[in-house]
Amino acid sequence: MQDQLVHKNLEFIKILPGWAQELANKYRSKTTNLYIVHGNIRDFLPHEMKEDEFIFARVQEYISDVLFGNQDIILFYDYSIGVTFCTDDMARDYIAAMQAMYPQAEPEDFISSDPKKSFFYMEKYFLSKIPRNGRGAPRVVLIMDYVESIVPAGDLIRLTEDDRYCMVTLNRWANDPVFTKGDVSVILLTENLADIFSRLVSSPATVKVGVPFPDEKVRVSFLRFKEAQGELLLERGLNAERVASITSGLNLMNLNRLVLEGFEANNPLSLEYLRQKKKEMIENEALGLLEFMDTVHDLSYVSGHDFVKKRFKSAARAIKMGRLDVLPMGYLIAGPVGTGKSFLVSAFAGEIGIPMVKFRNFRSKWQGDTESNLEKVLSILTAMSPVAVMIDEADAFLGDRDQDGDSGTSNRVFAQIASFMGNTAYRGKIIWFLITCRPDLIPIDLKRQGRAEEHLALFYPETTSEREALFDTLVRKLDLSIRKFPISDLFKKFHHEFSGADLEAVLIRAKLRAAMEDRSFVTREDMEEVMGDFVPSAYPHEIELQNLVAVLECTSREMIPKRFQNLDRTKLVKDIQEIKSLLGERN
Repeated sequence: MQDQLVHKNLEFIKILPGWAQELANKYRSKTTNLYIVHGNIRDFLPHEMKEDEFIFARVQEYISDVLFGNQDIILFYDYSIGVTFCTDDMARDYIAAMQAMYPQAEPEDFISSDPKKSFFYMEKYFLSKIPRNGRGAPRVVLIMDYVESIVPAGDLIRLTEDDRYCMVTLNRWANDPVFTKGDVSVILLTENLADIFSRLVSSPATVKVGVPFPDEKVRVSFLRFKEAQGELLLERGLNAERVASITSGLNLMNLNRLVLEGFEANNPLSLEYLRQKKKEMIENEALGLLEFMDTVHDLSYVSGHDFVKKRFKSAARAIKMGRLDVLPMGYLIAGPVGTGKSFLVSAFAGEIGIPMVKFRNFRSKWQGDTESNLEKVLSILTAMSPVAVMIDEADAFLGDRDQDGDSGTSNRVFAQIASFMGNTAYRGKIIWFLITCRPDLIPIDLKRQGRAEEHLALFYPETTSEREALFDTLVRKLDLSIRKFPISDLFKKFHHEFSGADLEAVLIRAKLRAAMEDRSFVTREDMEEVMGDFVPSAYPHEIELQNLVAVLECTSREMIPKRFQNLDRTKLVKDIQEIKSLLGERN
């Protein structure tokens, strides 16, 4: 019976990982018979036999061996190999029963990979095992892998005849009380829920259970397991605990590959090698949709923006103290182009020593792929925590709830990201940075409290002393050798409104001029020559608009440049509307 899992008393269930506990408890509840197990299902899954002693199995073996003890009737189906069984005795019983019922049928049809054939015969077999009074029925568990190949995501009208047959059959099984009373369960396996037909996923008769990436405790256990087998070779100073700590985000399959590469080459793993391989493996696992950012600089390389740096340093201190509860869920970083927004965020990540990743374009022209890509990326971010996530040009990247023209994909993606960003369980673990020069174009859903709740703005340096400080910082960042001279004289001579990007471009040109004269140092003459020749990009209206919308977004007067501090808010909104009208934008 359903509440008689082999060896599955309550004490046993308590030692299962969370996802397996959920699956076991749902099974014992006798309320449903269709389950979708999704997430990190292609990994080795750990089971704690006793304290600090684990076995690691694939998902099919875990469900059949650990949860159900290979008892009664357990069969498997996927679109490649058709129907198989947990044991030879189970297979023989099935074939014999089907031959007795359908003597004219071809035996190959009973185990066919064609779902129209195999589903028909499996259903007849299931029903034959259910007594009329429903009592004493053997437990039947069907585990279907790669279910996205059987009921793929898409509009109902676009499904093929075979897809519709499979969708209707599975829905019918899910809602059939005879199956529930007769102890027949169907477990569907897929990596991403977004890959499956949505009506099946959202059905109230379907139970969804997510398998997470391994946490640090599991990684330690796995590494100790490899160490006991003599396969874990580490440089002096490293141990299983240290390696587990720095490999967050890797599943056990990748961790095993990394360990075996070192073992086969007889090359002990180093800290730098581990970090580099982790980066490569996660980027591959994310299908190239996440990019690790270089975080070699810290906030000492950022000139000016004292208020913002102060906020970031306070946040960095809170992280190091373990006070994740006081951190904002995310930041909105606004300001005109060239103010160093992306560099500032990267420097913050370097300050606190956590990895930073950047979203790459996860959108696809194929229906369903975009949501699937995003689901994969978000699960990896969860496993990597703590991690900082940068979304550059967030106004264009994220879209909004009301976009049209793509069958609702943008709306679903926006809702998926907004929901994930607002999950307070990730406070201090996943820190979001939405970077934009047009914060007015970011929907309020993402800017409200509980998402990108801290609004910070950067502006061009206004005073000569601010420009001098920026110059000195850039010289250090670019590792320039420069003859000392009062740069303030040149700033007074050339009245450009230099952004950080402008000044960096000027320094690179001066360095090139010195190199062409076979010099390793930059002189005053080099700087005067290139500053006199430099013509900043002429987008005055766009820059002014970017300044004004950043001012409007500021939540602290201390961040606002003096020339904007006394602007009436109503006047500010009116000026923004006028510039938008001048540029041909809709208000």
